[in-house]
Amino acid sequence: MNINAELIKIHRTKHNWTQQVLAESCGVSLRTIQRVERYGNASHETVMALASVFEIEQSEIVIPESPVVELEMKNTEGSKLVEQAIQFVITLITGMLIGAALMRFLN
Repeated sequence: MNINAELIKIHRTKHNWTQQVLAESCGVSLRTIQRVERYGNASHETVMALASVFEIEQSEIVIPESPVVELEMKNTEGSKLVEQAIQFVITLITGMLIGAALMRFLN
């Protein structure tokens, strides 16, 4: 899930913790904390651990999914279906034209 990476870093530095200390406090690897702070995504378990260690609500860390992202995903799926339908129609028409041409030349 997407999280506020800057907020995590702010909380960590406020406590004067290194990434290694935060990782040990959360029970995760150093690499996990590095990814959290760099890319802003974490598993649900990591979010729970971070919220617990910093004594804040998970909702303060998590960036809610926007409806626009969901709509874009639906549009992408719809676009694929339209593209497949267009390809089918083009193939069908091409086959009909080739068949008609063959019938004309064979007769």
